[in-house]
Amino acid sequence: MSAPTDVFLHACACRTALGDTHETWQALTDGQIALRATQPLPDSDDRVPLALTGDLAECEPPRWLAPSIALLQAAPDRPWGDPRHPIVITSSNFGIDQMLAFHQGQTDACRHRATAVSATQAIAEQLGWGPNRSIISNACVSAQLGLIHAERLLANDLADEVLVFSFDYLSHFVVGGFHSLKILNNDFPQPYSDRETGSIALGDGAGFAVLSRAPSGFRLAASSSHSEFHHMTGNDPSGVGFKAVLAPLAEAANGQRVWVKGHGTGTLEAARLESAAAHAAFPGAPLVSWKGSLGHTLGSCGLIELAIAAEAFRQGRAPGTVGAAAPYVSQNVQGDAFTLDDFYGVVLVSSAFGGAHAGHLLIRE
Repeated sequence: MSAPTDVFLHACACRTALGDTHETWQALTDGQIALRATQPLPDSDDRVPLALTGDLAECEPPRWLAPSIALLQAAPDRPWGDPRHPIVITSSNFGIDQMLAFHQGQTDACRHRATAVSATQAIAEQLGWGPNRSIISNACVSAQLGLIHAERLLANDLADEVLVFSFDYLSHFVVGGFHSLKILNNDFPQPYSDRETGSIALGDGAGFAVLSRAPSGFRLAASSSHSEFHHMTGNDPSGVGFKAVLAPLAEAANGQRVWVKGHGTGTLEAARLESAAAHAAFPGAPLVSWKGSLGHTLGSCGLIELAIAAEAFRQGRAPGTVGAAAPYVSQNVQGDAFTLDDFYGVVLVSSAFGGAHAGHLLIRE
């Protein structure tokens, strides 16, 4: 599935445990790791790698509200939410922390921010957004699908500009769930490293992007999505999903020099499948992951990593695969930061539970 060729990125920013967009890019380029060993639950003896922007404890008001407002105030001033300026909001978790806080005996206000609709409404009320809003949640490809939806609105002249926003802030509910699967464990992730056991990390984060048909310095030249429907959590061992999502992006790149921002959480099978598919689709292209520092920002990773990639182009240097070490599972994994002087664009890919995949080709104009 290819996107129309006239969709441009006009603004993009993020917040992570390392700071704002520029601070995050700089820290990643310097190899800094935001992850810290943290209790997944208050009574747990374990310590798991989390990249937090504040205390993990559930609270009222929710700890995602003020950072989201602050980030969105940096977006261009438009009548967001009116008929020609729709908003697409994505997340894995929305206000699930507030549901837990309510059941822990906190105020009734928590209950009224505990769903996707009510969490979004809490943000909309503070920013004066209109009602033309869509909500998308499909695990870790949520932000990528939000961008694809925005592209379709523009391509069909259903919008002049679209604001895509995603936020995922951790809670004991979310961390405890991943910990129960044992892929979030005492070990720190090493994306694409060739080792005996794998692990992931989790992190707080939010990001936004503004898309329109008016030319700018960055163009979303193609998009792609594919669902394997193979397993509740795992990928088809043939790698068919990774190959399928990359094929349209490789066709759109047309042999130009690109780098690949992979999903790269630190799990073993997915690392081997993804790196092999990227090497086949884009021979010689550097493959990187930043989740060994930022943790997995879940449904928001696609927007956060888009903002970092755009900043990397502006600064002329891309962070390498932070938190990992050779030997890697494939020769295309790039460990160190590298210059971008002669790169045409970047392929940004996200994957999710159940074999869902989505990606974009971002090019410099």
